[in-house]
Amino acid sequence: AFAQVKDWAQFNRYAEANKNVKVPAKVVFMGNSITDGWWPADSAFFISNGYVDRGIGGQTTSEMLVRFRADVINLKPKVVVIMAGTNDIAQNNGYISLENAFGNIVSMVELARFNKITPILCSVMPAYEFGWRKGMEPAGKIIKLNEMIKAYADKHNLVYVDYHSVLKDERNGLPSKYSYDEVHPTLEAYKIMENIVQKAIQKVLK
Repeated sequence: AFAQVKDWAQFNRYAEANKNVKVPAKVVFMGNSITDGWWPADSAFFISNGYVDRGIGGQTTSEMLVRFRADVINLKPKVVVIMAGTNDIAQNNGYISLENAFGNIVSMVELARFNKITPILCSVMPAYEFGWRKGMEPAGKIIKLNEMIKAYADKHNLVYVDYHSVLKDERNGLPSKYSYDEVHPTLEAYKIMENIVQKAIQKVLK
């Protein structure tokens, strides 16, 4: 029975792919399904720039923190782009406070900086409703978490990428023109995100 225990943090997802990454990597994107879906939506963005996508759908900050060494540190990138928090607010693995989710993000930043990797912190994407977790009222919680992330970035002189204010609608959600399910971006939205994050990456790589 123990041999069939779930790979909770999904270390196996990128285990083989990581062996083929040219180390040191340039930039690694760490995230959940929004990052995970970025590659199939526009793999050319990653390939042409030499970026590595390490998003895993459904993951919380806790799971990302656990696999941060395998999927980021061991690739020795110059930069890591961190976008996390959606699934904590959705309580995918049960309740976690915004403070503890934020703490996991801070821990990833500290691990990155200790290993001489420059972190870029991204806002959580806007969402008015989670289709798989109805009634969570995420919009306001996302704004609060983003305020915490931005304040931390400002205090520690880190680059903060604000997708939220650019993509949100009047409900502080993701409008239909940018998403097919109010959470996951369309190609049009990814293109907007690429323009924003590319400027941030170029800034830290100067």
